[in-house]
Amino acid sequence: MKYLDEFRDPQAGQRLIAEIRRLATRRWTIMEVCGGQTHSLLRHGIDSELAASVELIHGPGCPVCVTAVEALESARRLSLRGDVTVATFGDMLRVPASCGTLQEARAAGGNVRAVYSPLDAVALARREPDRQVVFFAVGFETTAPATALAVRQAAQFGLANFSLLAAHVRVLPAMEVIAAAPQRRVQGFLAAGHVCTVMGETEYEAFVARTRMPVVVTGFEPVDLLLGIRECVRALEEHQPRVANCYARTAHPCGNQAARQLIDDVYEVCDQEWRGLGTIPSGGLRLRPAWSRFDAWQRWGLRQPESPLPLIEHEACLSGDVLTGRIKPPDCPSFGTACTPEHPCGAPMVSAEGACAAYYRYALPPAAAGV
Repeated sequence: MKYLDEFRDPQAGQRLIAEIRRLATRRWTIMEVCGGQTHSLLRHGIDSELAASVELIHGPGCPVCVTAVEALESARRLSLRGDVTVATFGDMLRVPASCGTLQEARAAGGNVRAVYSPLDAVALARREPDRQVVFFAVGFETTAPATALAVRQAAQFGLANFSLLAAHVRVLPAMEVIAAAPQRRVQGFLAAGHVCTVMGETEYEAFVARTRMPVVVTGFEPVDLLLGIRECVRALEEHQPRVANCYARTAHPCGNQAARQLIDDVYEVCDQEWRGLGTIPSGGLRLRPAWSRFDAWQRWGLRQPESPLPLIEHEACLSGDVLTGRIKPPDCPSFGTACTPEHPCGAPMVSAEGACAAYYRYALPPAAAGV
């Protein structure tokens, strides 16, 4: 398949691995900030192949995993009202919060629907005009255009029974927090290719100039990832931090202008609570005043997650440390024992993009993973 098979070519991958090993005069520490990249790195064994040259650590690249506890609690409370249907992506149903999950709320009589798209929630509101439909909107800038389009479509249809519980988060402010952390180990970043497809790469230039850390826009196939790692190692070896794009077939310097315009029209930047990282300045998106009639936070008098609630997890769960790259999933005492995909203790084991789920699936010995 054009633009896919060539990025899965084993021989090309081996050549890149050999080149990275030759380039690296020391062991560099690089963080990817995309859960899809984490899964691909582990699935293809790239982390172990490069272990002597590059340590790959995993940042808060899973939007489901970093969604604030208060947002989850608000969605759960709304679902238990008799007149409200909460619609959201399937991954959100099993994420633990202080009073249980959305799936448990549904078992207790709450009205929760898993949908594939925010436009499905708009369609649901049209089909059921006597019920309030709240779409629980999570995700990075990648999903924000679709939820913005849902709001505009609801306005076009004149829907008074549709609203958005917006909990979108922005990637670059989280990278700023990680780069500024005391005793940070990260020396370079692999930027999420899907986010850069929407937002472009130019916004990273000031970050690189300030932090002196390279940022490489990277895709998801094994050759994509190895190209990104090679470019990041080269920049580190040359002591020339820069923004580089190794995903140019999809991500362009200024991103997708139509998608960015949708975001700018419907949303404004706000401070946002991230699970595991705390409140991040400019770390999220909220509806602009012009669209406040579709704002579920205002409609239902809810408290927006701009200040932290306690991170309610299993007492031995270290998901906050996993989400910030301070530890890897196997370093958590619950990993693979008390915490499994069937009985997750923390959000990174729940989501299909979570780092703990990736390690459980690809890095555990088959017997330990129950295979």
